[in-house]
Amino acid sequence: MRIRSLGVIDDAVVELSPGFTAVTGETGAGKTMVVTSLGLLLGGRADPALVRIGAKAAVVEGRIVMRPGAPAAVRAEEAGAELDDGGALLISRTVSAEGRSRAHVGGRSVPVGLLGELADDLVAVHGQTDQQGLLRPARQRQALDRYAGDAVAVPLEKYGSAYRRLRSVAVELEEITTRARERAQEADLLRFGLDEIAAVEPVAGEDTELAAEAERLGHAESLASAAQLAHGALAGNPEDPEAIDANMLVAGAHRALESVRSHDPALGALAERIGELGILLSDVAGELAGYADDLDADPLRLAAVEERRAALTQLTRKYGSEGTVDSVLEWAEQGAARLLELDGDDERITELTVERDGLRSELSLLAQALTDARVEAATRFASAVTEELASLAMPHARVTIDVRQAEDADGVEVGGRPVAYGPSGADEVELLLAPHPGAQPRPIAKGASGGELSRVMLAVEVVFAGSDPVPTYLFDEVDAGVGGKAAVEVGRRLAKLAKSAQVVVVTHLPQVAAFADRQLLVEKTNDGSVTRSGVTVLEGEARIRELSRMLAGHEDSVSARAHAEELLAAARADA
Repeated sequence: MRIRSLGVIDDAVVELSPGFTAVTGETGAGKTMVVTSLGLLLGGRADPALVRIGAKAAVVEGRIVMRPGAPAAVRAEEAGAELDDGGALLISRTVSAEGRSRAHVGGRSVPVGLLGELADDLVAVHGQTDQQGLLRPARQRQALDRYAGDAVAVPLEKYGSAYRRLRSVAVELEEITTRARERAQEADLLRFGLDEIAAVEPVAGEDTELAAEAERLGHAESLASAAQLAHGALAGNPEDPEAIDANMLVAGAHRALESVRSHDPALGALAERIGELGILLSDVAGELAGYADDLDADPLRLAAVEERRAALTQLTRKYGSEGTVDSVLEWAEQGAARLLELDGDDERITELTVERDGLRSELSLLAQALTDARVEAATRFASAVTEELASLAMPHARVTIDVRQAEDADGVEVGGRPVAYGPSGADEVELLLAPHPGAQPRPIAKGASGGELSRVMLAVEVVFAGSDPVPTYLFDEVDAGVGGKAAVEVGRRLAKLAKSAQVVVVTHLPQVAAFADRQLLVEKTNDGSVTRSGVTVLEGEARIRELSRMLAGHEDSVSARAHAEELLAAARADA
């Protein structure tokens, strides 16, 4: 990756070329210009205090060149970004005076969170706070796993999958067992309801049919009387031969028209319709006679119907959400399925218990594989870091990595004993340092001074560069607490790291800056109202003067100048 330009808050432009770039200048100037701006470009928190007073916004822009198929390039393209010719990706971040923040990647507006995702594959930023992060055992375990590569990554992925499944099984098993009483009560209620419904044996739609029958039986006499009267009006009363009925009148009308229908087709059509009316009246009269004869006025049947309706009503009140027999039957179907599920709890508990025990056995094997891989990698990693420390003016320092487990009676078995385990295995990893012969290895948080810690971290990154290189490293005063010969060695190792990655170092040590392929000077100017920062690429005489200033505090010291020239010559010879 190559960062060609960076539009900084102070209206300056910094070009960070491949190789080793040292950023020097007044205390704090370089850090603000480079670290803060890069932090914003890579998704850092937007602080409105970064906007100059009187300005509407601060804008940071960057142009990053990546190799084809790089993870960051792929992720950016997935978000809709477009790369320029040559694989260059344009990134910008705008922070308003009100604190609002906007981000653009490859010409596309994106969430700021995307910048953070890209940062993981683009730049590794190291500063004093990052050194504190290295003190945490979890970070040390992650560092070891990263160094081990597939030897740990493959079993760790399998372990993680088994661990998540075990957690799921354990939760379900606990829920079933702890809620067994509640589930038993639910099953009893379901059985009672299903037995009650089965005793009545309701039939779909039965309640509607019974309601209609009850209505008919309850008014049987009035229905029979009405049917008889209607029949008499249509077909006549046998007991009164002289009475006039509808059939007689219609028949007379039909005869009157039949005699003259041949004279007018229209009248003939009316005659046919009257004939049809007579047939219909005869049919209805017949059905009325049958209805009256078939009507059952049996009070015993009415009592049976009402009793059946009462039984169904009791069911619908308890189990029918819609007050119908159909909804009762639906409840019964769902209840039977739920009861089958509840009755299967014992079987389910057995299944889950067997699966849990199997998963624990599998986790034990995978945790043991992780431990073995980490122990093997720890030996190589510690040896490589120790070798690097010897080149960083710590020739007698010895680094070891303690891979251990904590016993836990409820844990998984590793090494023949039960140990605590978590989502990353059963191992606790801790980086130990013995800074000189005779010293007992101690955690680096307790056994390393500030300068030693800086060198340990640098040694770790140099070792990482050979196994899983990050395209760009940004070191913010990683040489703090280091001086003299140790500072020279720090510069030398940074130069070595720059052979496989882009390295940017904010430094105040001339011994480190002398090893850089390129040196940038950040200067602040003040016109009485506004403070501005400017960036200058130092070459030739200008670089010697800056190194002299860093050595002696002013540029005109003859001895400092000679020392600066000597540093540059030594660095070039070492390259």
